[in-house]
Amino acid sequence: TGVINGTQFFFSKYFELTGALKGFIVSSALLGALVGAAFAGILSKKIGRKNSLIISAVFFSLSAWWSGLPAMFPETIEFLVIARIIGGMAIGIASMNAPMYIAEIAPAKNRGNLVTYYQLAIVIGFFVVFLVTYFIGNELTEAQNIDYGWRQMFWSELVPSSIFLILLFFVPKSPRWLMLKNRNEEANAILKRIHGEELAENEYIDIRESIEKDIKSDKVSIFTKSLLPIVIIGTILSILQQFTGINAVLYYGADIFEQALGFGKDDILAQQILLASVNLIFTFIAMFTVDKLGRKPLLIIGGFGMLLGFLIIGFTLYGSDYSHLNSAGVPAISTTEGIYSLIGILIFIASFAMSMGPVVWVILSEIFPNKIRSAAMSVAVAAQWLANYFVSQTFPIVVESDANKLQVDGGVWNHALPYFIFSGFIIIIIIFVWKFIPETKGKTLEEMESIFTKK
Repeated sequence: TGVINGTQFFFSKYFELTGALKGFIVSSALLGALVGAAFAGILSKKIGRKNSLIISAVFFSLSAWWSGLPAMFPETIEFLVIARIIGGMAIGIASMNAPMYIAEIAPAKNRGNLVTYYQLAIVIGFFVVFLVTYFIGNELTEAQNIDYGWRQMFWSELVPSSIFLILLFFVPKSPRWLMLKNRNEEANAILKRIHGEELAENEYIDIRESIEKDIKSDKVSIFTKSLLPIVIIGTILSILQQFTGINAVLYYGADIFEQALGFGKDDILAQQILLASVNLIFTFIAMFTVDKLGRKPLLIIGGFGMLLGFLIIGFTLYGSDYSHLNSAGVPAISTTEGIYSLIGILIFIASFAMSMGPVVWVILSEIFPNKIRSAAMSVAVAAQWLANYFVSQTFPIVVESDANKLQVDGGVWNHALPYFIFSGFIIIIIIFVWKFIPETKGKTLEEMESIFTKK
């Protein structure tokens, strides 16, 4: 997901892509993620969380290798799209199984903090890949980057995907999944290894009672009257995470910095490192506060911060005249306006990183009852990737339309329209969280099941 930022800037010129076609190549991985997430629940239930993650690691490695194949193979857009879809399937499987796996092996008092490690891993990945693409791109001329540099950037994915695959063979299986399969001795041994004797016994009893209650009750599905509202709430929250516009910034940051903010090509990859650094720092803030301050306050505080950031960008671009050209010869805003807009983006990234980024995954891993957790997580994550696809596909089209208007009649919106649209969705997020999301810190998964079912 991170490497596409640097690569799309160059392969768009290599293939001479329109905004719509660029959006399709970038977002094709998200179609794969949608498929992967849709089947991840079935896969997770059948073969377990650990083995599902191993399959995703194999897909990640295959996609990385295929995306960067040299010129001896067909250099068609379709070829790249297939590779992206395979990588997307890996994303869908991993994004559903990883936070659920962490939640199922973590003690209640540390679960929020430990699930945020999932988001921390993502932002570290973004930070590292922006460094890698910067150093690859910086060593080559622009012509070399357009010709083959973007392939090397794709191949850099092979390093983390291979490490991921190897290390997965050393992690334990989920105790909850083992007990669902009547492998109680294995589950108990893993709980003792993770939590120690005393806490492991309490966890074992809680899980066993929850499973026994599920067996005694009638067969349930995500459409059961008492459970459907929980699934709807989780799914809407998951979708709204994408409608903040985070992945428009992360996927198309290079384009935003060049076209909207007026930065030259030499500065673009360096600006991405700054963006990734802020993302990383504020994810740590979320980690240290999610089990103290709570989930709901973080989401609301972060919501107001995201709104402020995008409004700064929106009004700065809206009021600019694009009266000069940047180093690429593209109509650009002034340096002062560019700095204001950059500050707005950094405020948005910081606010997302301490709220909607990690906290949504914490809540999704917590709110669904044991009996529907795999299926409900699959629905929520699949919906998230569908929303991500929609945003990623439409963002370059809206921006390109705005850019054309800019050249023809001065541009009413001056590239600002997407940020005002995202701001509207962020207001919806704040209201939705305040009204529908309960506080879940410090409660076991079994305690939360009881609370949500009663509500």
